Amino acid sequence: MAIPPQTLAFVFGLLGNIISFMVFLAPLPTFYKIYKKKSAEGYQSLPYVVALFSAMLWIYYALLKTNATFLITINSFGCVIETLYILLFIFYAPTKLRFQTAKLVVVLNVLGFGVMLALTLLLAKGEKRLKVLGWICLVFNLSVFAAPLFIMGKVIKTKSVEYMPFALSFFLTLNAVMWFFYGLLLKDYYIALPNVVGFVFGIIQMILYVIFKNAKKGIPVKEEQQPKAQQLHELSEQIIDAVKLGTMVCTELSPVGVLQPSMEVVDVVVEAVIDNIQKKKEEITS
Repeated sequence: MAIPPQTLAFVFGLLGNIISFMVFLAPLPTFYKIYKKKSAEGYQSLPYVVALFSAMLWIYYALLKTNATFLITINSFGCVIETLYILLFIFYAPTKLRFQTAKLVVVLNVLGFGVMLALTLLLAKGEKRLKVLGWICLVFNLSVFAAPLFIMGKVIKTKSVEYMPFALSFFLTLNAVMWFFYGLLLKDYYIALPNVVGFVFGIIQMILYVIFKNAKKGIPVKEEQQPKAQQLHELSEQIIDAVKLGTMVCTELSPVGVLQPSMEVVDVVVEAVIDNIQKKKEEITS
């Protein structure tokens, strides 16, 4: 006997919640390091602020849609955990970074979400409002899938999978599969379509891992190079956290105007650190 689509949607939604729950908890090691160091210097708050915005946006979408309980449950947890991340970050951040984070929260999560909420309530009604919000979710979600491209580019360039663990790529791919079928079975393509991209990127990441997992290790970094290597490691962790949050259908959504400039800054900084370390390695070997 064929299983009803609603039953299958329940199963995939439940599995999606379980996997997404684990992905939400993935940045815990980063915040444990912040707690141990008693300092958030060298880290960025942007992935967590944007993840909070995303969770708020998906809850709003689910409330308008109705019959989307699994979107509400996982994103309610997301709002709580991301708020705790941000508060911990602010508590241990230097004064300047603390102010920047608070400003980002106000601009994105208060003003940005408030303006979007007001516009959709005033300018659209009923089914049209749901469609407008669905397109906003879809476009923002797709924009975040640029994050894995950065990681994959670094893997190809450095021939190292140090900052792209196989388990991470596997679970993110599995997560995309769960939410794709959940959206497909509910005939909600605003949920399903972005996860096609997430699945493709996840498969590519796993292929790259297999190709480069046995690549020759680089020359150890000398003591005088340790501070810069540590900066590289911390920045890479932040990018990985963004990927963890960003490849979930029910998490990382980001306005292009806010996310893209910051990602470009991270790209430039990481590129500069890598180039500097490579130059010093060449000097050592020559």
